[in-house]
Amino acid sequence: MTLQRFDVGARMSEMAVHNGVCYLAGQVAEDGSQDIYGQTRQVLAAIDALLAKAGTDKTRILRAQIYLADISDFPGMNSVWDTWVVAGHTPPRATVQAALAKAEWKVEIVVTAAV
Repeated sequence: MTLQRFDVGARMSEMAVHNGVCYLAGQVAEDGSQDIYGQTRQVLAAIDALLAKAGTDKTRILRAQIYLADISDFPGMNSVWDTWVVAGHTPPRATVQAALAKAEWKVEIVVTAAV
């Protein structure tokens, strides 16, 4: 079984694929000045793009982990998430409040998907 890494950097890769499973690093917004709605849209678009590189998509997500800098952003994040997920393909998910690596980041999402 081969292991593929995508967007490899000095510290981490954005994605690894092994044994038919795609593992994404935590995805954060490129533009940290946006509100929770804008940042969540950016993160989900980044996830879509990475999954496409691996030849899969959001309907094959096995699990999602969502980190919010402020849990009061939960309803706003959910409103964007709910328009993004595909009915009948909503993955298992956990959402927690966490201190993110940069103060401007409001949300970070990690997903694992089948290829």
